[in-house]
Amino acid sequence: MKLPYIKCHGSGNDFILIDEMEHDLSFTEEERRNLSLLLCDRGTGIGSDGILFVMPSEKAEGRMRMFNSDGSEAEMCGNGLRCVARHMIEKLGNASIAIETQEAVLPVSQVAEIFPDIDTFSVQIEPVSFAPASLPMIHDGEQAMDSAIPELSDKRTFTALSVPNPHIVSLMDNVDQAELEQIGRSANELPEVFPNGVNVSFVQVLEKNKIFVRTYERGVGLTNACGTAMSASSLVSTILGPNDLDTPIVVINKGGLVNCVVEKNDGRFSIQLRGNGTNVYEAVADVDLENSRFEVTGQTFFDKENETYEKLEAYAASEIGG
Repeated sequence: MKLPYIKCHGSGNDFILIDEMEHDLSFTEEERRNLSLLLCDRGTGIGSDGILFVMPSEKAEGRMRMFNSDGSEAEMCGNGLRCVARHMIEKLGNASIAIETQEAVLPVSQVAEIFPDIDTFSVQIEPVSFAPASLPMIHDGEQAMDSAIPELSDKRTFTALSVPNPHIVSLMDNVDQAELEQIGRSANELPEVFPNGVNVSFVQVLEKNKIFVRTYERGVGLTNACGTAMSASSLVSTILGPNDLDTPIVVINKGGLVNCVVEKNDGRFSIQLRGNGTNVYEAVADVDLENSRFEVTGQTFFDKENETYEKLEAYAASEIGG
């Protein structure tokens, strides 16, 4: 099968975007899983954190499904949603639309740039829940807020929440990547606490309304950035740290930066996630799933767009001394 695709990223969290509507494509569930395993592999495939399938919707202008590199489907993907938002907004010519995700229909829009010459897209991250059952997490209390999880660490505390995919977040003075990877792996091999796995983030408050986030993403591993993790981390650092409601929080990550605005209405939290949706190149993959083979042709790079993003990356690295 011939699959036109766009290689894209949000904050360095990279994806293969396949537009099923534009190219009259459809896949079985097994094909979606197998395409993710074949194409996302960084050793033998195209290489990405996941595949974004853009599909028709009866509830919105389009529907997004995101499959991780291990073939599992994510409930939500904030960085991927920005890439889909950019794709659909440009295709339809509307600055504000809605995208159906697994858990909700979410508004997306093009907004003011968060960095010079970086087209910026805002997506709403919700629903948010601190109920352990929403992750799910096996826990005795009504919430796990700044709580110890002895099976993971004897020195860290974590806050558990779903946004709507599952996250645990730990605030600390300095982020230790090796420790994060070890705890992330352990958390996803702990079905007696996290039956469906969990995303793990370490957060360093750089200054008021500015944080650094590093994430071990369920189904992927360490990533340059995870949109829902940055959203969850912004919320936790507002509740437990110095950050403000209704104010852009600058979130630095290994792949760049985003802005998150934590909002609370009628006792419920939501987060606006604002950042890039950058197209790296477009191409066609001629895929033979039966024999696990593919060939890429017609690669066309978006050089100017990529050069501009490198400036944002350099600025973000300078903010964390990287």
